[in-house]
Amino acid sequence: MTLHWITLQMCSTLGVRNRNGPRARHPRPRTPPPGQQPGGAARPALPPDPGSRRLDRREEQKSVAHISVGVLGTGSYLPKEEVGNEDLAARVGVDPEWIIRKTLIRNRRFAAPDEATSDLAAKASVAALAQAGTNAADIDYLIVTTSTGDHPLPPTSYLVQDLLGAHRAACFDINVTCSSFVYALALARGLLLTRPEARVLIASADLYSRSLDFSNRRTAILLGDGVGAAVVGAVPDRYGVIDFELRSRGDAHRLIRIEAGGTRSPITHDAITSGDHLFRMEGRAVREFVIDEVPPAVATLLSRTGTAPQEVRHFIPHQPNGVLLTDLDQRLGLPNARLHRTYTDFGNLGSASVPVTLDRANRAGDLADGDLLLLAGFGGGMSIGACLLRWAAPHAPAGEVGR
Repeated sequence: MTLHWITLQMCSTLGVRNRNGPRARHPRPRTPPPGQQPGGAARPALPPDPGSRRLDRREEQKSVAHISVGVLGTGSYLPKEEVGNEDLAARVGVDPEWIIRKTLIRNRRFAAPDEATSDLAAKASVAALAQAGTNAADIDYLIVTTSTGDHPLPPTSYLVQDLLGAHRAACFDINVTCSSFVYALALARGLLLTRPEARVLIASADLYSRSLDFSNRRTAILLGDGVGAAVVGAVPDRYGVIDFELRSRGDAHRLIRIEAGGTRSPITHDAITSGDHLFRMEGRAVREFVIDEVPPAVATLLSRTGTAPQEVRHFIPHQPNGVLLTDLDQRLGLPNARLHRTYTDFGNLGSASVPVTLDRANRAGDLADGDLLLLAGFGGGMSIGACLLRWAAPHAPAGEVGR
C-alpha cells in the first residue's frame, strides 16, 4: 500500500478536498448523544443551582457574622483661625448676645485661604492613625465624607490618599451631609464583614466658610470648618457596632441646599449674582424635622436591639446648634446618657460634627471601656443616621485633643 493511497483515504474520511481528485463526500451529520456536543466533546457542566449557592453564601455569612467591628482610633483637626461672636456679629449685622441666645455658639473655626478640605482631612487622619497604631500604608479602604470637596472631580478621597501615602487603599467619597459619618461607619462595617483583617479610614470633612452667605444672619452664624477621623477594624467580641438605623427623606431635599454648581444649575454669572452657589437652609422646617423624626428613629434602634434607654451612657450627636440640641436631648429620654457638646467652640461642622465630638470625648478620657454610645447624625437630604456602639478603648495613648 503506497503512501499516496493512504493519504487519499485519510482525506476522504475527514471530508477534505483532494486537489488531485474530486471533492470528498461529507458524512451525514449525526445528532450527538445527550451530554455531548458535536464532535464528541463533553458538554460543559452546568453552573451550580442558585439555591445551592445561596446555601453556601449563608454558611459563609455564618462564618463571619461573629466579627465585631469598632473604632480603633480617632482624630480631629480644627483650623487655627477662631471666629468669635464679636467678629461675626459685626459682619452679619447683629448683636453678639443675639447669637448666643439663638444658638449657644460662641466660636467657630475658619480654614486659612491656602487650606482645602483634603488638607484638613489628611491632618485629622494622621491623628487617628497614630492612635490606632496603624500606618497609612496599611489602610485598605479610605472613605471621605464631605459636601464641600476640593473639586467636582477628582474625588476628595483620592487627594487625601495621595497626601497620606495610603496607596494600597481603595478610595471613595460619600455625601449624606451631617449624617455622613454614621453612614460611612455602616459601609465600613459591611466591608469588614467580608474582609475581617482589613482597616478602614473614615475622614469626615466640611469646609463651609467658603459657601456661607454673610447677608443671611440665620445661617452665617452657625457653620464652621473642621474634620473628624476614625480608623475602623475588628474589635473583641461584645464590643463595637451593635446596629444602625438609617433613614432618608428625599421629599424634604430643599430644606438644606446649595443649588448651583451641579448639572441642573451650573455656576454662571447669574447664579453667582443671585447667591445660588451659597448655603441655604430653611431653619424652622429643619428644626421641625429633627424634633419630629430623630426621636422615633432612635426609639426604633433601641427597640430592635433590645436596649433600654437607661443603658445608654453617652449621646454623641451632630451639633446643629445648642438650643436645638438641648431640646432634642430632652425628647430622647436617655436618663443616664451624657450629652457631649462641641458646638460652643466649633459651631456646626456638618459631617465632621459627630466624629469631632467623638474624638474630643475619647481623648479627654470620658469614654470608659465597655460604655454604650449612641451616635446620631441628621441633616440635609433630609437624612438620619443613628448607631449603637459598645466602646472598646484604643490601646494607643490618647494624647492631646486635635487642634
